[in-house]
Order: sequence, then structure tokens, then C-alpha cells
Amino acid sequence: MPVAVLIHGSVVKLPAEADGAVVVGGSHAAAYAAYMSAKYGCRAAIHHDAGIGKDEAGVGGLAYAERLGMAMAAVATATACIGDGQDMYARGLISRANALAEKCGVRAGMNCKEAAELLKKAPWPHTKPPAMGETRHVVDGFACVDSSSLLVPQDRDGIVATGSHCALNSGQAVEPFRPRLVFFNDAGPGADKGGIRGFEILDRAGIAGVAVAAQSARIGDGRSTLQDGIVSAVSDAAYRLGARVGSSALALARAVAEKAA
Repeated sequence: MPVAVLIHGSVVKLPAEADGAVVVGGSHAAAYAAYMSAKYGCRAAIHHDAGIGKDEAGVGGLAYAERLGMAMAAVATATACIGDGQDMYARGLISRANALAEKCGVRAGMNCKEAAELLKKAPWPHTKPPAMGETRHVVDGFACVDSSSLLVPQDRDGIVATGSHCALNSGQAVEPFRPRLVFFNDAGPGADKGGIRGFEILDRAGIAGVAVAAQSARIGDGRSTLQDGIVSAVSDAAYRLGARVGSSALALARAVAEKAA
């Protein structure tokens, strides 16, 4: 049976057809997203490098995937929008590949479409990942989640730090929960400022959105967003709350919480 190439904006929720397919997913290539691709049984995966960032977290999932036997590569943030698998497939260029992907012929500088075709010969099946550890924490009284998909109804009117980028699909994921203030990683912000395009959705909903610089905090790690993050971009609603570029995410969270109290 021919191996399929599936293209999705996120790997947080993939269809059954992902099992055994090569998936081009708009998610970052940190460990949590690599876990999701492996969980759905992808033969191989191409994610977004999210600007690589602090501690190279944006591509940290490549080594994680390799330990499971899954070939994985990442697209350079400057070449395609994060959160947009179609854009990655159309114009993305590979920035990193793990050893299993390299054995298939994937190389830095190669276009994503060519890399996806080569990954059809990646080894499969591979080891299923063990259940990921806790992905939600409370730090200094603030909720920290490793993905924007992990918000819950109790986050309404609260302050939440996510490990996600703020592409359009992240804005869509957060909007129904209506937090007072939500933090993201700017993922570069990369081509067409894709890493912060979700502000458009949040502003329409009256939700204050803030992004921290990828070099200041580990993408995929909500606690790092809050504790390490330096603000790099703010939505209009966040500016009205007092958010400013260059400030500490934690200091901003405390100031907004104090005003709300």
C-alpha cells in the first residue's frame, strides 16, 4: 500500500489515517509535539523549528523521536508560517533532521515536499511513546500549560502561560476559554510573523495575548514561558492592560493579577 503524506495545522489531534503516514504538521518540533506525532503512529514527521530558541527547545523533539525509532525533521521558521502545514509543505525548507531522517536522504536546505517524499521509506512501525508526564502546573498562583490545547473552563478570566506558539490555530484554541491574559512563545516569529498571528483572533474576542521571545523561553514549556520569558510582542488588548515589549512575563502576570484583585 502506498505511504500517504498528510498535512495538518497541528499534530495535537490527528486522524486515524496518520497511523503509518508521513505527517507534515504545523506544530513546533519540541518534545511534546513529537510525542503527539508518535502517539498517533506517524511513520515520520516534519514539524516547524519555531526559531529553535532557548536550549534549542524548538527542535528538541527530534532526539526524542529518534529514541522511539521515528524519523523526524523540522522546517526553518524564516521559510514558512508555524501552525500552517500547507504553507510548510509549499515553501518550507528543512533546518534540522534526526539521524533516522538523514538516513532517508533528508538534508538541511531541502524543500519540505521533497523531504516528505523521502520519508516515505522511514522505518515503521516504531516504539509507542510512554505517557507524557504532567503538562499542567501552577507557578506563583498562575496556570502553566505546555500546550494551548490544554486550557480548561476554569481558566476563564485567569492568567495562563502556555508553551505554544501564537499562530492562528492557537488563537482559535484559546478563544473559547476566554482567559484575562494568556502568554505564548513567539516562535521566531518567523515568516509573515506567523508565530503571533493568533493575536488577531484574541483581540476580536477581547482577550489579552502576549508572546515571549523564543530565545528567552523554551517553547513547549509553559513554566519556562512564565518564569524565563521576556515579552517580544503584545496584542492591542494586552497593551491596554499595560503589557510592554521587553518586560518580564512573570512581572507582567503579577501586575495584571494585582490590578484585577
